[in-house]
Amino acid sequence: MDNRIASFHEDMTAWRRDIHKYPELGFEERRTADFVARKLAEFGLEVHTGIAETGVVGVLRAGVSERKIALRADMDALPIVETNSFDHRSQHDGVMHACGHDGHTTMLLGAARYMAESKNFDGTVYFIFQPAEEGQGGARRMIEEGLFERFPAEEVYGMHNFPGLPVGQFALRAGPMMAAVDTFDITITGRGGHAALPNLSVDPLPVAAQIVSGLQSIVARRLNPVHAGVVSVTKIHGGEAYNVIPDQVSLGGCTRSFLPEVRDAIEDGIRRITAGLCAAHGAQGEVAYQLSYPAVVNSPRETGLAAAAARAVVGEANVDVEIAPVMGSEDFAFMLEQKPGAYIIIGNGPGEGGCLLHNPGYDFNDEILTLGARYWATLAESRLSK
Repeated sequence: MDNRIASFHEDMTAWRRDIHKYPELGFEERRTADFVARKLAEFGLEVHTGIAETGVVGVLRAGVSERKIALRADMDALPIVETNSFDHRSQHDGVMHACGHDGHTTMLLGAARYMAESKNFDGTVYFIFQPAEEGQGGARRMIEEGLFERFPAEEVYGMHNFPGLPVGQFALRAGPMMAAVDTFDITITGRGGHAALPNLSVDPLPVAAQIVSGLQSIVARRLNPVHAGVVSVTKIHGGEAYNVIPDQVSLGGCTRSFLPEVRDAIEDGIRRITAGLCAAHGAQGEVAYQLSYPAVVNSPRETGLAAAAARAVVGEANVDVEIAPVMGSEDFAFMLEQKPGAYIIIGNGPGEGGCLLHNPGYDFNDEILTLGARYWATLAESRLSK
């Protein structure tokens, strides 16, 4: 396996850079999806397109076993202006692959190519190429459109690159791996007036200021100290003139949590604090709370299987199975709500020179393309061993 996958590293690099050069936002990945579908067909896979608009699934069968597993990669880019100057920089203004989904897609394509050639397994592998991971819930959309009814995998696995983790290392953990993320918008309505006569108004601005401060007490005083949570107010808007008290102020932000009870407590706290402080000042408060992505929760058995595959590729010393949970979020969580599985991270290198996720100077490290493809192929072959 190692030698064969290494032999087409140059091809994989060309694929990855082509995808990087022509990035597409969520549910708009038409060129990328066509590229993926074309490659899968060339490799000899059964190809299904148009799932959640631009999603692609490749099906590869060998032997007679009824066992089935799914491997998933994401395809979408981000609305960021790229600052790199290399030849494969984005040709689409304001859009770039700043999270490495170009690499994720390529690593899974590499595994599909190798496995189609070798057929060293007994069962069925579903290669899922998902659209719209970045905030639009492409995984949820694929599931709603019958992903696992059409492709009834028994287990599902995902992978993401991680700047800061050295090349040649993998990391994962059983249980909560990445946080749930939700968003909130709060509208505070008072009574506007002249800034020189605040007594004749109900000023929503100091109410908003107190709400911002009050929300910090949710994590500090409402949650169990051993449970993690984050409440971040990231925007506040109100007023247009120096001498006018506005009628209305709006603020918004996001929350992060790992446990369902913490998620519920945070939402309840936001609503309770908003209602109480607005009532105390004679203002009206309205909270719009939007559930977004659930927590990524790795099932114990499948975490062990994924770790074993990673050890087979890079050695036991290079696989961390107790990584601290990450407060970032991932819509692969929706797939793990449906099927047992595991999400693993692969080292992308030191992240020097601004090469960090969601950074305009980011670029996926082509050195790890074969490592990722070998991990996928090793995992699939081990789960579907003859």
